[in-house]
Amino acid sequence: MPNSAVHAVRRGLLCALTCAALSAALPAASAVAPRPREAAELPFAPRYRAVQHGGIVRAANSSAAAGRDAKGPATANDGLDIGYVDVDGDPLTYNSSRAAVPLPAGAEVSYARLYWGGNLRVGEQKPPADNGRVLVAEPGGSYKAVLADTTVGHRTADGADAFQASADVTDLVRSAGPGLWTVAQVNVAMGRSPVGGWGGWTLVVAYENSVEPLRRLAIWDGFETLGPGGTTLRVPLDDSPFAKGSGGKLGMIAYDGDRGTPGDYLAVETGSSKGVPLSDRANSADDVMNSSITDFGTSRIERLPAHQNTLGYDSDVFDLGGPLRHGADRIHVRFGTRRDTVWLGALFLQADARG
Repeated sequence: MPNSAVHAVRRGLLCALTCAALSAALPAASAVAPRPREAAELPFAPRYRAVQHGGIVRAANSSAAAGRDAKGPATANDGLDIGYVDVDGDPLTYNSSRAAVPLPAGAEVSYARLYWGGNLRVGEQKPPADNGRVLVAEPGGSYKAVLADTTVGHRTADGADAFQASADVTDLVRSAGPGLWTVAQVNVAMGRSPVGGWGGWTLVVAYENSVEPLRRLAIWDGFETLGPGGTTLRVPLDDSPFAKGSGGKLGMIAYDGDRGTPGDYLAVETGSSKGVPLSDRANSADDVMNSSITDFGTSRIERLPAHQNTLGYDSDVFDLGGPLRHGADRIHVRFGTRRDTVWLGALFLQADARG
């Protein structure tokens, strides 16, 4: 489009995404994937930036469940017996969940990235080498193996063995479009973790649409551990000026936030203030890492299952209308925690651009 300036920022290894369809018996499902590089810490860096008419949407779900929806031997988390989510009816996959990508009519996919991770299944069915591999099925399609195309974040802290992997899936999402996507075989703990089983996946999609406003879009990712004692992380998402009354939204992907444990926050720095804490009716300003998948405080995306408590996995989208009400010199994000040990995996921004 003539008003677009799109460029993707990619890091790490050459893309190793594979989308060859698996057979009905899924013979590759138990095979050991090639082991990607790993690092205990990955500084946050831009993955994608654009100024275009369009926006960002995402699909997300948890890999863990409690009660009747839990499959397999249980572990403990938040006082609950936890097992796997497994919605695909296939005995050869040990966890699976679904969520819809809410692309609007007329949207053309510019970029799509899948993030997955959680607490590693040490000593269980799959080895640590399989952190960088999941199965993905597009709406109405069969499973395809997707491999991480960049360094995997993997760190042990406070009894957890946490990881996050990701891959560029632009071509797959561009060809399949909106609808319910299924992600399976996320390599997260079930029965052998002292801190419980937690994990999930998020599919972030940037798109162009000529009928929508001109917007600044950004996706940043990394793998940062924040522990008790007031540790903070600052990410400079955008250093552009924003007009008064601009609209926008901010998405966050994070791991092992305990519901009901206060002290973790997400704030936006606009240049006119020290920081505006983000909150809504589903995420309090002092417990933003509370195991939820929400948009503006509600569960807007279609998910299967659609539990409110996602048991240690957060993929939330917050309204930036308040912080941008009086305009902004920049949009920087500050994340901190005083009691929890949490892992931050990605941030994504959509904000109205000038003119």
